[in-house]
Amino acid sequence: MDPTRRHVLRRAGALGAALAATSVSGCATPAEPAAPSPDLLFDISLAEWSLHRELFSEQIENLDFPTVTRERYGLGAVEYVNSFFKTKVADWNYLADLRQRAEDAGVTNLLIMIDGEGLLANSNDERRREAVSNHFKWIAAASFLGCHAIRVNAGGDGAASDQQQRAADSLHRLAEMGDVYDIDVIVENHGGLSSNGAWLASVMEAADHPRVGTLPDFGNFRIQGDEWYDRYLGVAQLMPWAKAVSAKSHAFDADGYETNTDYQRMLSIVLKSGYSGYVGIEFEGSELSENEGILATKRLLIRVRDELAAAASS
Repeated sequence: MDPTRRHVLRRAGALGAALAATSVSGCATPAEPAAPSPDLLFDISLAEWSLHRELFSEQIENLDFPTVTRERYGLGAVEYVNSFFKTKVADWNYLADLRQRAEDAGVTNLLIMIDGEGLLANSNDERRREAVSNHFKWIAAASFLGCHAIRVNAGGDGAASDQQQRAADSLHRLAEMGDVYDIDVIVENHGGLSSNGAWLASVMEAADHPRVGTLPDFGNFRIQGDEWYDRYLGVAQLMPWAKAVSAKSHAFDADGYETNTDYQRMLSIVLKSGYSGYVGIEFEGSELSENEGILATKRLLIRVRDELAAAASS
């Protein structure tokens, strides 16, 4: 048996035992995540990175995120970032508290964005296997929280074709673990080759697993330096595999439109693909406060959603 495959199965058993032990101690098995509202073209969620300044300055903490999302922004679904609770990934009491807070706030846990766990397309096979293994604990945590996915990165080194094959292999191995926990493994365009829509689409085809998908981000199409990939083409190329969508925003004009992305054009591409899940607000601007930026993005998403719905029904 392939040693990496053996390691996957061994870790699956160990993590399964940990989850079972937690359930015995009184934590119920997480319920299926709520579906988006059927009467809307899409529902709106909040990506935790939108509040990274407040989180890093400890004005709020990760445990507050579901309540803040509901009470400040009137939103009912969240996307976590592992950076804000990296030391708590195997602390089942902490995760149970986080899950309870989301439930109390009436908030659905959608996914965890994973950074800093190694390069999935690393040319060093030992380090790549280690990177795959490093993600296993987050699959278990995501399952425990009731999420449907983890978001990973497809970074690496070497020729584009070699990185494609290595990334696809790593994603397929992670998806095998995802099968154990009912968790999808999705890739964001997040710099480097992953911001090349055609390249990432080729990785999806090579990975060839129903749990492997994409998280198209409206703005993350800088490949390197001043080299940018066309964001509208990129999103269109990634939407066939999309299991989540990130509405990146930075700045707004006097009429409330995002100055970098034509949201009506972009959301038309999203909806034309047949996607009807959540669109996550991810504000990264500096001209507005995080609070103002999130609210501005929410207003724009609602406005464009209403316009597209009216056009569709006319």
